[in-house]
Amino acid sequence: MLAGLLAFAMVQPKGLPEAVFAVPAAGLLVAVGVVGPEAASRQVVALAPTVGFLAAVLVLAQLADAAGVFTWVGARLARGSVGHPGRLLGRVFLAGSATTATLSLDATVVLLTPVVFATAARVRARPKPHVYACIHLANSASLLLPVSNLTNLLAFSASGLTFLQFAGLMAAPWLLVIGIEYLVFRRFFRSDLGGRPHGAEVVEGAGQPAPRFALAVLALTLLGFGVSGLVGVEPVWVAVAGAVTLAGPELAGRRIGVPALVRAASPPFCLFVFALGVVVAAVSGGSLGAAVTSVLPTTPTLPNLLLAAAIAAVLANLVNNVPATLMLVTALAGHAHPGLVLAVLVGVNIGPNLTYTGSLATLLWRRVLVRRDATPAQTEFLRLGAITVPLCLVVAVVAVWLGLTLGRGWLL
Repeated sequence: MLAGLLAFAMVQPKGLPEAVFAVPAAGLLVAVGVVGPEAASRQVVALAPTVGFLAAVLVLAQLADAAGVFTWVGARLARGSVGHPGRLLGRVFLAGSATTATLSLDATVVLLTPVVFATAARVRARPKPHVYACIHLANSASLLLPVSNLTNLLAFSASGLTFLQFAGLMAAPWLLVIGIEYLVFRRFFRSDLGGRPHGAEVVEGAGQPAPRFALAVLALTLLGFGVSGLVGVEPVWVAVAGAVTLAGPELAGRRIGVPALVRAASPPFCLFVFALGVVVAAVSGGSLGAAVTSVLPTTPTLPNLLLAAAIAAVLANLVNNVPATLMLVTALAGHAHPGLVLAVLVGVNIGPNLTYTGSLATLLWRRVLVRRDATPAQTEFLRLGAITVPLCLVVAVVAVWLGLTLGRGWLL
């Protein structure tokens, strides 16, 4: 069932949403007794805050787009690069890292990637390095905050950390991984980044003032995420508050409508995540789950953290990073030391840069490019991933271990 579900999600025959396969698959597993009704209900209830947050952030990102945030970002990218592809790449790294960390990797894939593609074309730069940067940063740069990736949200409660503790421990790995990716990209795409294009066109939004209200709402929402744990408020309510605040002027100005907001929340995808949780519960209770549990380490030594990250990266590329996270969090239940959870997240977030099947975001990114007749070459994607993934995994895990060692006092 899991294999069929992932295959359906990759191919999406006739454009059908993933839930078309996932919901009946989960229902069948419950009907034949592979997963009990109570276990399935517990899984759905446990996932509800995470899925609710995902929907709210997707709406928030769509509202930011309607307010002109991404058009403004595209204009800033073009103006700051002044026709130099190398400078444009640096600014794409900054924009992609910030977008992924604050609005989640989905916003980087769905909203920023088309803007970057169009911006590169309009300034007569080759789009390839810049759009590849979007997907690598959507995965790698999602390490920073619990809200940056669905995988982080799924594992956050198991870590036992507060929002600020999580961010504090992941800040160094996040910066180091982005730096490594940037240096590798400069070398890997040196032929695409060479020279200076001429005759750049005027980019849409070049004279547009900064969307200050929208940027202020996003900044306050991010601040709210940071203090929510201190006052006992779930992050989902902070995201909802940010979306409601931003929705007012956008709806009043008719720049977006209610149906568009409902579509932005992606109800079919939310159903897919719920169903996926039920299917993974069945897998976790079987031989694969037992095998994963048997090989996962239980103490946060540096070799064990490296092993946990490697297992997570391999599993993410075998079964996709969301099912992998659900399985690994289940396997760690009872001895989920914060370091092990963070090492697992390093693996499931960076690991998907190796193959198309590693994350749903990568599959979605590929569809964005296919629709623009710019299908990425699989061999090139694999070669780039083979260089960045192992190096980033090791450096990020070592940084996590150092953070845990040096910060032991404030974690207790």
